[in-house]
Amino acid sequence: MSGLFDDQLQPLGDKERDALVSAWAALEYGSEPASEAALPALRDATLRHLLDQILQRTGRTLVHAGANLWTSGYRDDIAAELVAKGWGILEPLERAALILVLIHSVAIPRAEGHLIGDDWQSPHPTTPTRLRKLSQVHGQRRLSDALQWLRAAGLVRQVRGSDPETTGASYVPGPALHRLTPATRQRLQENLILAVGPDTALATSIAVRRSLGRPQEVTISPRSGS
Repeated sequence: MSGLFDDQLQPLGDKERDALVSAWAALEYGSEPASEAALPALRDATLRHLLDQILQRTGRTLVHAGANLWTSGYRDDIAAELVAKGWGILEPLERAALILVLIHSVAIPRAEGHLIGDDWQSPHPTTPTRLRKLSQVHGQRRLSDALQWLRAAGLVRQVRGSDPETTGASYVPGPALHRLTPATRQRLQENLILAVGPDTALATSIAVRRSLGRPQEVTISPRSGS
């Protein structure tokens, strides 16, 4: 952090400076969200605001990831710029595998009332049987490569799951999804609605609003954010 943030760090005392550096490193390099209990710079509102200013300089921002949990992610404007340049876009098969995991692990359980909250944590893994249905179209090796890449990127996580038809690990959403800002998270939730129920009234309203270029207005409730 030396150099780029000197003007923000130098006026601080050693204790505050060390707290900011520790929190910045935990947010940027930790695989899971960081807890306020472990990092004073996240507990203190003034230091947390300064930490967000530091992140903003590199195109990043603080992201609330749950009760007393924080992480960092790309600012919405920076993410849009990266996408416009073709950076960080998933390949079609990787995108399909990720959507399959999100639909079966989050969207369907939430719609059935088995999952509450507005995050991507889920105790309902997507089983190898469901993933194999996709592999019948695209090929088992290509699907395995896509899942391996998604795991390496933190977009899915491998867990033990019960599948009566086959053996092998199952998948749930990965920790990288915690890094989505509220606006990006809502857009992904809307994409799941369009994928699962394209003929529903909610999907129609989303499609119309997007075609008109209007800002996001739909609030996704814990039961309908699927």
